[in-house]
Amino acid sequence: MVGTQPTPLSSRIAAALPPRAVAAAVRTAYPRVEPELAKLASYVPRCATAVDVGAWYGPWTRGLRRIADRVVAIEPTAELARCVRSAYPDVRVVEAVASDHAGTAELFLPSGGPGTGTSSIEHGTGATVTVTRLTLDELELTGVGFMKLDVEGHEMPALLGGEQTIRRDRPLLLVELEERIQPIQPVLDLLAGWGYRPYVMPDSEWVPLETFDLIEHQRGALARIDQSFARRVVWPKPRYVNMLLFRPETAR
Repeated sequence: MVGTQPTPLSSRIAAALPPRAVAAAVRTAYPRVEPELAKLASYVPRCATAVDVGAWYGPWTRGLRRIADRVVAIEPTAELARCVRSAYPDVRVVEAVASDHAGTAELFLPSGGPGTGTSSIEHGTGATVTVTRLTLDELELTGVGFMKLDVEGHEMPALLGGEQTIRRDRPLLLVELEERIQPIQPVLDLLAGWGYRPYVMPDSEWVPLETFDLIEHQRGALARIDQSFARRVVWPKPRYVNMLLFRPETAR
């Protein structure tokens, strides 16, 4: 998700509102910020199971319920997990970090609460909380047709922890990748080895990643990161592209 340095005004407003109100507003408005979510039904066929790794307030969980028989949302922040569980009782909410091994991890929390920034086990300067760490494979999911990962720099461990599930079910993968957080090439190489080809949506259609200079684009659009969520909803352009769709091209 974009926006780890919100404006003071948006931080104060988000902190003052009831969590349920913030969650409902985020879920309703987020398709304006991410056309990948707005166009979900156009590129993801109906599937048995969809997985939302890094659910946040549940904007993707909301969309996935429309295209999947079962939705599993994975979110380590207790307040956010409660929000998703309360809004969608039919969704299986797993309060944990998806990683490459089971155990515990220290999760950095945004100082103003989840409505003012993002949490991560890879980086942060604020307070930390101990959370459960697990692998996607140990959840024993079946019929996975789509998986979205937004884990703030922990993509490689999360993917490796789901290798058996991904190689077996060959789901579409939507992964947030940002060069400012970590090099993206290792993730591209890993998924290429599993037979996946990456695409991006700079405008309204998916295009192969090889036709789009993602790193140069992200460097040129860094100003968008510091803009408040409200501003990005009102003025969704110019875009900051950070969601990559990986389609299985071959069986490996």
